Amino acid sequence: MTNQTPLHSRHVVAGARMVDFGGWDMPLHYGSQLEEHHAVRREAGMFDVSHMTVVDVAGNDATRFLRHLLANDVAKLAASGRGLYSCMLNEAGGVIDDLIVYRRAGDGFRAVVNAATRAQDLAWMQQVAAGFDVAVIERADTVMIAIQGPRAVAVATPLLPAGIREAAGALGSFGCVESELAFVARTGYTGEDGFEIIMDEAAGLRFWDAAVTAGISPCGLGARDTLRLEAGLCLYGQDMDQATSPLVSGLAWTVAWEPAERAFIGRAALEAQRSDQSRAKLVGLILDDRGIMRHGQRVVTAAGDGVVTSGGFSPTIQRSIALARIPGDAAGNCQVEIRNVRRDAKIVRPPFVRHGKILVD
Repeated sequence: MTNQTPLHSRHVVAGARMVDFGGWDMPLHYGSQLEEHHAVRREAGMFDVSHMTVVDVAGNDATRFLRHLLANDVAKLAASGRGLYSCMLNEAGGVIDDLIVYRRAGDGFRAVVNAATRAQDLAWMQQVAAGFDVAVIERADTVMIAIQGPRAVAVATPLLPAGIREAAGALGSFGCVESELAFVARTGYTGEDGFEIIMDEAAGLRFWDAAVTAGISPCGLGARDTLRLEAGLCLYGQDMDQATSPLVSGLAWTVAWEPAERAFIGRAALEAQRSDQSRAKLVGLILDDRGIMRHGQRVVTAAGDGVVTSGGFSPTIQRSIALARIPGDAAGNCQVEIRNVRRDAKIVRPPFVRHGKILVD
């Protein structure tokens, strides 16, 4: 099967190093992963995230359906123009996927889910939807562009369709606004301010061209990963999956326990795990030694062993950092086994970097 190509892969390929990513041909970088990372931390960078799956949910039971489907509660979105982050769980409390869902006008919602989990997500949503008066519609006709960085809003707002510029510029975090030409949300995956913009393909191509002309740096998967790791943001398939729950993935804050009578999928399993004081936890690690921490490496603590779920080198901190799942009682110092050698590290609370500031010692 031929890989699909998102917007930037067809349009801006000069200098790009292409890799396979979940059935998509994606740029790892456009010339320098390091420069792209720093562009987002210091100015603004642009990612084509058209490989993400956009799903619209509509119908009389849309709210009731999502309150059952998701661990977070869309009833928090009392009016249109707001979004929230949530996990979609199986009955055992494992994470099928993490996503953002936005409240649209009327009873409609828009969800953005991961690319690699597209098939399983859509199948699960359709299965659960069978008991509700609701339509679950994949929007494969759209592209999605994320502009991130301290200057992202300032440089991106003038490039938006005229009728939506003022409202988009006034959005708060996790706010959204839409017109016939664009859907704009003030969200992202980098730990910086910015927009995620959904358009039809023709409009998206024009927007991408205008952004490049305006001097916004195209950025690839490499910078996207180092940025999200510094921000302490989980990656599906590494920091969480169907065998792990939000409670052991640093995502307990995304579970809405109240009201107690809301019977969301996986609730019973999470409540049992919630009372288990010995459960594991997801933490940050900073390496105090040589080497680079990577996914799957053993973590040795005084309370028992754990594992690195995501790791790499932080261009901002200039040290190796990681997320790791370790015993709940572990604290202080630990060791990470890198190429059969134990290297000293310390346990910290993520994020490591947020809005350009280093938050850990």
